[in-house]
Order: sequence, then structure tokens, then C-alpha cells
Amino acid sequence: MTDTPDPSAASNERYWRKNLTYLGGLLIVWFSFSFGAGILLVEPLNRFRIPGTGFPLGFWFAQQGAIYVFVVLIFVYVFLMNRLDREFDVDEDSE
Repeated sequence: MTDTPDPSAASNERYWRKNLTYLGGLLIVWFSFSFGAGILLVEPLNRFRIPGTGFPLGFWFAQQGAIYVFVVLIFVYVFLMNRLDREFDVDEDSE
């Protein structure tokens, strides 16, 4: 029995490390928009109004903006994961 490292185990570790890096970054962005813009910065943002609606910007972020950011981040995550899957040759089309 040899003590050589399993190349697939190292590849799997790199894949999951990169996956968790993407996920962590996207969660930080979502937290920044939902908690930061919707709660912490609501008063300064409320000084601005959304044109055509009259709603304060802080209120909009708390009620709608964080949801829109979350949906956009889902599409960004799908894009990043498809690219990562192709990079590590684990995508659905690689059969």
C-alpha cells in the first residue's frame, strides 16, 4: 500500500473550498443589503425618495430591495456554480 495522496480527494477539497468561498461571499452581500440597508442605514436612506413612487429608499430596501438582491444573487450563484462545475469537470454535460 502506498502513501500517495488521492488526487480526487484533493480535487474535491478544492471544489468545496471554492464553493464555500462563493457562498460566503454571496451571503455577505445579501446580509449587507438586507441588514445594512434595510435596518442600519434606513434613516440616511430615507432622505432619498424613489422617483415616481414617493417611497423612501430605506423603506424600499427593507420591504423589497433585499428580496430583489436575493433573487439576483441566486442567479449569480447559479452562474458561478456552473462555471465551477465545468472547471472541475463535474457538470451534467460531462458524461
